[in-house]
Amino acid sequence: MTGLHALRPGATAALGAPALAMGATFLAFGAAVAAAGLGLGWALGASLFVYGMAGQLVLLQAGAAGVVPAALGATAANARFLPMALALAPWLGRGRRRWLALPFIAITPWAAAMRVLPHLAEPRRLPWFLGFALVSWGVAGLATAIGHWAAPSLSPLVLAALLFTNPLYFALLLAADLRLEGPRRAILAGVLAAPAALLLPPAWGLLTAGLLGGTLAFLIGRRHARR
Repeated sequence: MTGLHALRPGATAALGAPALAMGATFLAFGAAVAAAGLGLGWALGASLFVYGMAGQLVLLQAGAAGVVPAALGATAANARFLPMALALAPWLGRGRRRWLALPFIAITPWAAAMRVLPHLAEPRRLPWFLGFALVSWGVAGLATAIGHWAAPSLSPLVLAALLFTNPLYFALLLAADLRLEGPRRAILAGVLAAPAALLLPPAWGLLTAGLLGGTLAFLIGRRHARR
């Protein structure tokens, strides 16, 4: 497959449950931005360029403190994408073209890619990911715009439910792999580290919890490997 045809399998895969989960979450974000009195341009900029709900929410909450604190907080909240990118990189080939994937690494595309790419031939992996990621990115922008427009008709309860749709979808993906030792160990370590996200400031809580949980899972796995 060449050109746009090579992107089709990934794009098709993104148009089911992943698009619904991402769409619901970004719709809620668009509505939250409107409720905060900010314009559609601000909402689209946050969704398409920050492209990580934790960072987007930190940016929205910290916006009143100034541009620099808000940007630093959003960057810290989305720092989890660095280890995700490192884990995904070996599956995207060896050439410079794999750098095209970097702007689109987010929870949903990453989770889908880590499940699918190991089963594809190497030449098909990067096109599959780009197809999936471009559709997801487009859905994020469209849903944000719809949410911003529909904000007056959405109740806070509905918004809260929509906002957690994508994390719930990701949790279900993880639950499907509980039978495997590695994912099971990572999930349990993450649960143990989760209280850190509640005790620390929003900009650092998620990053710290992820670092603690990931380190714990790695150390336990290394100990088991030695045995």
